[in-house]
Amino acid sequence: MELDTVLMSRLLTAMTLGFHIIFATLGVGIPLMISIAEFIGIKKNDPHYKLLARRWTRGFIITVAVGVVTGTAIGLQLSLVWPNFMQVAGNVISLPLFMEVFAFFFEAIFLGIYLYTWDRFNNQYIHWFFSLPIIIGGGFSAVFITTVNAFMNTPQGFEIQNGTFSAVNPLAAMLNPATPTKVFHVLTSAYVTCAAILAAITAVMILKRKMTDYHKKALRLTMTLTFLFALLTALAGDFSAKFLADHQAEKLAAAEWHFETEQNADLILFGWLNEDNEPTGEIRLPGFLSFLAHGDFNAEVTGLEAFPEDEQPPLWVHYMFDLMVTIGFLLLGIALLYLLLAKMKKWNEHNKGMLYLIALSGPLAMLAIEFGWIYAEEGRQPWIIRGYMTVEEAATSSPYVTHMFFLFLALYIVLGTLCVITLRKLFRNNPAEEELEKHYPSFKKGDNE
Repeated sequence: MELDTVLMSRLLTAMTLGFHIIFATLGVGIPLMISIAEFIGIKKNDPHYKLLARRWTRGFIITVAVGVVTGTAIGLQLSLVWPNFMQVAGNVISLPLFMEVFAFFFEAIFLGIYLYTWDRFNNQYIHWFFSLPIIIGGGFSAVFITTVNAFMNTPQGFEIQNGTFSAVNPLAAMLNPATPTKVFHVLTSAYVTCAAILAAITAVMILKRKMTDYHKKALRLTMTLTFLFALLTALAGDFSAKFLADHQAEKLAAAEWHFETEQNADLILFGWLNEDNEPTGEIRLPGFLSFLAHGDFNAEVTGLEAFPEDEQPPLWVHYMFDLMVTIGFLLLGIALLYLLLAKMKKWNEHNKGMLYLIALSGPLAMLAIEFGWIYAEEGRQPWIIRGYMTVEEAATSSPYVTHMFFLFLALYIVLGTLCVITLRKLFRNNPAEEELEKHYPSFKKGDNE
């Protein structure tokens, strides 16, 4: 049996990016959560919020360490697994890749300063100020790497000569049509995911132990942020759909099983395809696809029939799109329900049912990130650079890619296991109540009951 090196190359990259995106998302979102918690703690002179920032920072350090390794693996694989892509596009994407590394170093430097200067300043806002470069570094890391992905979807800023990109304008390549919506979506989804994960951890702690003011404040803060960023993510999703309708109509059509160009197009939710590739068991919202695509219920939406069959994305991306959107609205609904219950005195927002929903929201948020990434990448198929190079043309022909797959699989299993073990060791026998007394001895013990 002949080895399909293209398939193995895709599987290897999918595995690497699927694992790395967990830590990349945390690297973008957690610094903002830390900064907000510390700012509130200083503003209100509340040790609970300051302790939240301390504990979140310690956990964040571990995820950064793992993210460094997985990020390095991606850089290595670009050259080893996709040599033809790098030969053609390397001089176009080298600037954002370099800037992404620079942004990470910028973040890492200030993260070290932030970590080791707790309680070193009489003016506590000085220490808080060091959290801002961490947010900026993490955010710009996402921005620069997202411009590379955006370029692959809507390439520009170059000329083709003898099959290679020449007369390259790196800034024009980075600031391609896909960049604004992709950057907005990446940042907001990272923030809502991190808020939901921290809320889920707090909910689990409440379910396992007694309720304290520390946990109440942590949950109120993270659920409020989940609600706010879920709204922004929904807005980003709307912008993204309108961008796709104008620039990558085949990607939107595949996600919505929209086969024929028509006005007043239905939005298709869920369902499956029968033998004739017709949607079955779906929920149809009349005219909503036209509204999603163009802001007009009667607008014309381009169908898959307008594109050659060999340039159409796989139709199973519909499931990824549906799962991503469904989880996004579920997060918004759970956060809204919690905030409404918190406002009603006769209802208890910390009841077990609510806590279980919140605990579930964290893993679901990260799954939505994974589903969204899969849709983003598979929805561009068969292209690695849309309109210029296919995935098959870009992949390595080396039979050793299979060996690489299993080597990296072993690496990720080890990294994931060590990460979980280390995080458990950090917090398992170090409850917040004891740490509160250690760092803030003047704070009365009874205040956190």
